[in-house]
Amino acid sequence: MTVYNFGSINIDYVYRMPHFVQPGETLASESLETVLGGKGANQSVALARAGVSVKHLGRVSRSDQWAVDGMRDYGVDVSSIDTIDGASGHAIIQVDANGENAIVLHGGANQSFDESSLQSMLSGAQSGDWLLIQNECNALADAFAIAENKKMNIAFNPAPMNADVLSLPLERCQVLIVNELEALQLANPNSAGSLSEQDAESNSQLHEYLQQHYPDSMIVLTLGGKGALLLHDNKVTRVLAPSVEVVDSTGAGDTFVGYFLAGLIDQLEPQAALERACAAGALAVTVAGATPGIPDKAAVDRLTQGK
Repeated sequence: MTVYNFGSINIDYVYRMPHFVQPGETLASESLETVLGGKGANQSVALARAGVSVKHLGRVSRSDQWAVDGMRDYGVDVSSIDTIDGASGHAIIQVDANGENAIVLHGGANQSFDESSLQSMLSGAQSGDWLLIQNECNALADAFAIAENKKMNIAFNPAPMNADVLSLPLERCQVLIVNELEALQLANPNSAGSLSEQDAESNSQLHEYLQQHYPDSMIVLTLGGKGALLLHDNKVTRVLAPSVEVVDSTGAGDTFVGYFLAGLIDQLEPQAALERACAAGALAVTVAGATPGIPDKAAVDRLTQGK
């Protein structure tokens, strides 16, 4: 079984800052690191580090071949990554003294897809394979349609969230992974009521709404350092994240996504997959950088087994 990950590849410019830059403020950074990033690339690396066969569908500038080479070095199948003229997607990331991040994105090559290119990239996909999608590339509706036609499983992490997500056939997703704010944005305000972000973790109305509207989907609600919730089969399962010292939270959510999907492919029970994903995400925040912080399976297993 193969995961076809249609996702962004970004060049991340990571600035360590004493605090986030405020309007009108000029602030010197403490350091700068240029690394491979993008939600798609991060999730492909996480899947590969978790021991899953993953083929990345993406594009970068010809000048950024090093990013493709880096993904290959992590074990990702890069045979369907195109190099094109023009800029790669890239991100300007501020990381503050508490390890929190603020990100500015430029789509670049990630916004250059069409139905024909996706048909070609997915030509080898079989029934039962997985299509993993985020929301940093264009042509997502085409990707959904191709996957449905090929009878692929679909896992969707609609980040960053925007209004276009609600027009996609989300009910076709086997797995839908959202954070607290994204869960609230998915909920129809007229049906789910007036909700604040603080309500997402414990609001039974929201949980019921999501399960009613996506009854065939396994919905994962990520809670950052607090762990995650699984909404499935009219049940809510809670898993706490291990307590760790936060160095940099960049890429932690993507690590979680890759490891959770890998757990399902490894035929773990959903709660066990959730526990392993939370452990992987916790380890990711202990290291600076997105892909450099993604742990291997052995390290995650040691943490989950308490060794």
